[in-house]
Amino acid sequence: MDKILEGLVSSSHPLPLKRVIVRKVVESAEHGLDEAQCEAMFDLTTRLILEGQDLFQRQVGHQVLEAYARYHRPEFESFFNKTFVLGLLQQGYHSLDRKDVAILDYIHNGLKLIISCPSVLDLFSLLQVEVLRMVCERPEPQLCARLSDLLTDFVQCIPKGKLSVTFCQQLVRTIGHFQCVSTEEKELREYVSQVTKVSNLLQNIWKAEPSTLLPSLQEVFASISSTDATFEPSVALASLVQHIPLQMITVLIRSLTTDPNVKDASMTQALCRMIDWLSWPLAQHVETWVIALLKGLAAVQKFTILIDVTLLKIELVFNRLWFPLVRPGALAVLSHMLLSFQHSPEAFHLVVPHVVHLVHSFKSDGQPSSTAFLVQLTELIHCMMYHYSGFPDLYEPVLEAIKDFPKPSEEKIKLILNQSAWTSQSNSLASCLSRLSGKSETGKTGLINLGNTCYMNSVIQALFMATDFRRQVLSLNLNGCNSLMKKLQHLFAFLAHTQREAYAPRIFFEASRPPWFTPRSQQDCSEYLRFLLDRLHEEEKVLKVQSSHKPSESLGYNEVANKTALLTETSYTSDGEKTLIEKMFGGKLRTHICCLNCRSTSQKVEAFTDLSLAFCPSSSVENLPFQDAAAALNVQDGGLMQTSVPDPSEEPVVYNSATAAFVCNTTVKERTIDSLPDELHCTENTSAPDESSKIVLNKGISQKPGGETPPSVTDLLNYFLAPEILTGDNQYYCENCASLQNAEKTMHITEEPEYLILTLLRFSYDQKYQVRRKILDDVSLPLVLELPVKRISTLSSLSENWSIDVDFTDISENLAKKLKPSGTEEACCAKLVPYLLSSVVVHSGISSESGHYYSYARNITGTESSYQMCHQSETLVLASSQSHLLGRDSPTAIIEQDLENKEMSKEWFLFNDSRVTFTSFQSVQKITSRFPKDTAYVLLYKKQNSTNGLSGKNTTSGLWVNGDPPLQKELMDAITKDNKLYLQEQELNARARALQAASASCSFRPNGFDDNDPPGSCGPTGGGGGGGFNTVGRLVF
Repeated sequence: MDKILEGLVSSSHPLPLKRVIVRKVVESAEHGLDEAQCEAMFDLTTRLILEGQDLFQRQVGHQVLEAYARYHRPEFESFFNKTFVLGLLQQGYHSLDRKDVAILDYIHNGLKLIISCPSVLDLFSLLQVEVLRMVCERPEPQLCARLSDLLTDFVQCIPKGKLSVTFCQQLVRTIGHFQCVSTEEKELREYVSQVTKVSNLLQNIWKAEPSTLLPSLQEVFASISSTDATFEPSVALASLVQHIPLQMITVLIRSLTTDPNVKDASMTQALCRMIDWLSWPLAQHVETWVIALLKGLAAVQKFTILIDVTLLKIELVFNRLWFPLVRPGALAVLSHMLLSFQHSPEAFHLVVPHVVHLVHSFKSDGQPSSTAFLVQLTELIHCMMYHYSGFPDLYEPVLEAIKDFPKPSEEKIKLILNQSAWTSQSNSLASCLSRLSGKSETGKTGLINLGNTCYMNSVIQALFMATDFRRQVLSLNLNGCNSLMKKLQHLFAFLAHTQREAYAPRIFFEASRPPWFTPRSQQDCSEYLRFLLDRLHEEEKVLKVQSSHKPSESLGYNEVANKTALLTETSYTSDGEKTLIEKMFGGKLRTHICCLNCRSTSQKVEAFTDLSLAFCPSSSVENLPFQDAAAALNVQDGGLMQTSVPDPSEEPVVYNSATAAFVCNTTVKERTIDSLPDELHCTENTSAPDESSKIVLNKGISQKPGGETPPSVTDLLNYFLAPEILTGDNQYYCENCASLQNAEKTMHITEEPEYLILTLLRFSYDQKYQVRRKILDDVSLPLVLELPVKRISTLSSLSENWSIDVDFTDISENLAKKLKPSGTEEACCAKLVPYLLSSVVVHSGISSESGHYYSYARNITGTESSYQMCHQSETLVLASSQSHLLGRDSPTAIIEQDLENKEMSKEWFLFNDSRVTFTSFQSVQKITSRFPKDTAYVLLYKKQNSTNGLSGKNTTSGLWVNGDPPLQKELMDAITKDNKLYLQEQELNARARALQAASASCSFRPNGFDDNDPPGSCGPTGGGGGGGFNTVGRLVF
């Protein structure tokens, strides 16, 4: 019969005829056959099954074998013995390799046929050994899946006892070696199905023998924590996660995170690979385990691992949002990673560029599931933008994309952030600095945050972008000098010429930090700027004095500018005697007090480097208790209005700024101004204006609810210069009357600076609640500012009538007591001097002791043809003067609007510590309306001169590169050396990444990042100087 069957299957007869004959052969199995005939039939059918040339032959083999084995079971039991099965497993069958899946299928069917025979027990014992050997050989997914089918049907073949543990461990390792090279959907589905079968087998074994679970999980961790660069464990291991009981999470995570034998590098690799598992389509609870491990690491203060893994994998997690099957898990992990990463915006900023495309794509498909997902994602994005509110250039496109989705309340955002932060804080976190590449497309260099030094960085960038000042600093010959100006020159040179994306100004910071500033804590940028300019000014004065005693020695400074339009022939000091700070930022302010009883007057002329502008009392600030300003001038210290009166016996601080003296208690006094001040008409009226001709400056200037126009810088400047009545507790002591009298106080700028620095007094001390508060009112920033300047006509007439003190004294003393009376008012004439906005330092936050500083700036030189339209006819100036002082719209608003239109094509830059990006003046104008906590704080305006302030230097002669002077050789050598070092660092980093591509060590962020520190800080080691997480209440970030 076997000969007939063999000839039939290889014949050319029609297939239907063959099937009829095969049916007859199957029916003949019921007839009695001797052992030799049965063995011949078993041999033939086995050959057809394993080596059949086509599907028909293999089907015939299965049908006939099953029939003859059923009716001739003893003969088949004798044929399908241990020796035969062992030979198949170890040697294969003829030309068929032993690892062919057909052999396992054949054995599987054979076991089914003899399951009731006693000899099957011997086969079970044999297979227990053989299957362990097979998994140790790392079979391919298909073979392993067939083996899993066999062991699922015949659990007796699974190794027992200790071998069971070994088998599970080896099976885990085998899964870790699975790979699917195909990208076709059919093959991918088949691969997932095969992996699922193997993982289900392990689940069954864990249930039957619980003692195998923990060793199996240890093997899983060993695989995914391997730092061997030649081996990358398969994502298929994710299929096992769903079979681990969730009750074991706490125990397992605690065991992993507290095991001293688990190195940080291994834990980093394990966590990274678990995050990779999010891409496995059918795995459940992967996100649960990932989040649990993240929380476990935070609980044991493994913050370095968390930072490294987050920065390495955050973009991958975000990209998983595109795939519906894994989207819920990916969103859960993304939310936890971002919300817990609250010490630095770096992780969030890695995904921000991808948000807009994702949102637009999901909005367009219109599916309910997509809408629900976008609502969740939008809430997450709002939380992150609220926490890191100082990056408008990044967030504006995102805000536009998500504007149609609901925004969570501020209370909800705070709750989410507080619940998600790494609350187990310690000092164990080392300084984690970011990876830096080459310069950004702007060509500008950022400044690395050294630990809450954004206040310095924003100021330095604003000064650097003050083109004329930068050029003069760079042109100084300071060789052999170790002054602060030399360090500033060094810093400016590196900002201009380094190849680094960001520079670390450590030397300059240590040299320029005020002694009372606590290291690594947030400070007031205005206070720092004032201290810096004062130091530079005093330092140069000392050098000039030393040089005057040693005329043969070089002073160290080259005179690089002639007399500027800032100073007229009536100046009390010539240009040659002025310091660089005086030439660039120095102005003069005259204060005039007139006794309303005897009409006697007194005045004081003082120097200033910046004007501090107070907000007019308004609905937004009327509840803040301000100190009565007439008794004493308030001093801005760290941006706060101090309530104490300085002791007149204190040593005056030279070259202090002019601070706003008129922040008043609205219940005590009124601010009044003339309907049209006499000075604008150049009159010599020595009497005080009639009381009836005054109008009250009430709360109309400040921004009001209901969408009214916010106050402008011009309004605040007018408020600063407007007359003030000293009455009540603020009465003036008149030496002529020898008693306290009502008086009128006015202030006039008599000499304008080349660069006008304006500080908006946003910080106030609430006496009732004993807290410092910030005025968050929006302020309109004019691109063109016209500064009213009243120059004194002749020095001789002044010397005849008034006693004038022009020393640099502290104007915080009581002016009412130190100004000397005189008889008549000087002859003067007002002129509106045009200024262009050069830079804006923005404070992001709600307190002077927290938040973040960044700056907007652009290049403006002494003369710019595109802005000559500012210099209009005298008629326009005079016509606009009255409305300017009264805070009304002036004709120059038309000019400014035209300039704003032109400005759209010009370059503004946003300097945010290490990050420098292009922006526009429109972004500068809308910063507070878009981000309420971000408010303009310090403004730098450049005076528009008819001649370049750098006369004597031909900036187009080729001697100055890009308008800047050539560097001294010492500076150029230092920059060249550092640029070479930078290239070497880049090369070493590239080699290290190539050698450790699969290893996530903790040292891959070598150079620094702005505000990259624990919650409550703005830099590498946090506020309070400790470098740890124990400063959460100190700062925003």
